[in-house]
Amino acid sequence: MISLLRVVPLVVIMPSICCGTDWLRFRGSENDARSSSSSLPTHWDAETNVAWKAELPGRGPSSPIVVGDHVYVTCSSGASDERLHVLCFAVDTGEEVWHRQFWATGRTFGHPTTANAPPTPASDGERIVAFFSSNDLVCLDLQGNLGWYRGLAHDWPKAGNDVGMSSSPIIVDNVAIVQVQNQGDSFGAGIDLQDGTTRWRVPLARTASWSSPTLAPGEVRPVVIFQSVEGLLACNAATGAERWRYEASCESITSPFSSGGRLYIASDGMTALTPSQGNGSPDVAWGANQLNPGAATPVVADDRLFVVNRAGVLTCASTAEGKILWRKRLSGSFWASPVLAGQHLFLVNDSGTTHVVDITAEGTVVSENQLDGRFQATPAVADDALYLRSEHALWKIASQR
Repeated sequence: MISLLRVVPLVVIMPSICCGTDWLRFRGSENDARSSSSSLPTHWDAETNVAWKAELPGRGPSSPIVVGDHVYVTCSSGASDERLHVLCFAVDTGEEVWHRQFWATGRTFGHPTTANAPPTPASDGERIVAFFSSNDLVCLDLQGNLGWYRGLAHDWPKAGNDVGMSSSPIIVDNVAIVQVQNQGDSFGAGIDLQDGTTRWRVPLARTASWSSPTLAPGEVRPVVIFQSVEGLLACNAATGAERWRYEASCESITSPFSSGGRLYIASDGMTALTPSQGNGSPDVAWGANQLNPGAATPVVADDRLFVVNRAGVLTCASTAEGKILWRKRLSGSFWASPVLAGQHLFLVNDSGTTHVVDITAEGTVVSENQLDGRFQATPAVADDALYLRSEHALWKIASQR
C-alpha cells in the first residue's frame, strides 16, 4: 500500500525565475561543488561581509539550496525530532517567505550530533523535494504549496538504522531519485515528481550507507549510480533497469561524483573510473590508496583533485594518475564537503571555521573565518554569495558594497 497525500494548491503567487547561477541540490546543480563566481568575499566574521543571518526553528545538517531569488533549507524539531520543517528565505534580505511543517511518519532517532534533517533538498527549478532521515519525502512548489507527501516507511517499515539516514535526493527528468540504504528495507527508488507514485524500485545491499546518488558520465540516457560498501549499482534513471555493477569496497559516507568524463569513488582511498566501451562496468583509470576523503566528497578543478580528510589534511592530486602534488594541514575536523568558487576552495570545519584556500598557490590559506555553532552542512554558492548553515542558523556571506 502506498502512503500518499496529495493536496490541491490553494495559494497562487507569481513564481520565482530560475537562473543559471542556481544551486539546486547537494554540491550544486551539477553535483560538482563548483561555481564560476570569482567575487565571493574571502574574509568575514559575525558582522563583516555578513549580508544576513536567519535563525532556524529546529536543527539539522542539511545544506541550503538556491532557486532564483529564494534559498530553501530543512530542519527538524521536537523531543524526538518528529516535527519536519521546510523553509524559504528571500535571498536579498533573509526574510522568511514561507515555512511548512509536517509530522514524521518513520523512525526519527539518530546520532546525537545529527537530526532528522541531514539530506539536502533538491529542485528542478519549479518544485522542491525535501527528504528526511525518517524517510518522509515532501514535494512542494516554489511558493510552498504541497504537491504530495510520501511516508516511505509506511511501505517499507524496516527502513532505517541506529544513527539515522542522510542520503540526499536528485531529480532527473521528472523523477525524484532517493537512496534508502540500511540494514533493513534497503532500496533505491524513482518517485514520479508529478503525483508522488513509485515509478521503480531496486533492492540495494542491506548495509548502512549515507552516500548520495549521482549520474554516470558518458551515457546517452541518464544513468543513476548508487554507492554502497559493496560497490556501485548503475540503473536507468527513468525505469530503474540495471545497466551495470562494479564490485569494490567503498566508503559509506563520501558520495560518488563525475567530472571530465570520469566517475570518482571513495574506494581504497580514491579510485577514478572511465566508462567501458560496451555496456559493462566501468574501467579503472587509476587508484590512489593514500587519498582518504573521510566524510567529505572531493572536488575537481581542471586537472586537479582536492581531498580533505576528517582530520583536516587537504590533499591536491593529479586527475591524470592520482599523484599527490601537495598537502596542507587545516584546523579542526571536517564533515562538510568543500566547494570551489573561482580560484578559492571554501572548507568549513565542524566548529564553524571556514578556511579559504587559494588553489593556484599550492594551498595557501588566505583566511580562517569564524562563525558560531556546529557546522556539518556543505555550503551553497549563488550570485556571488556563499550560504553557510550551522545546526541552528543560516548565513548569507557576500561582499559589502
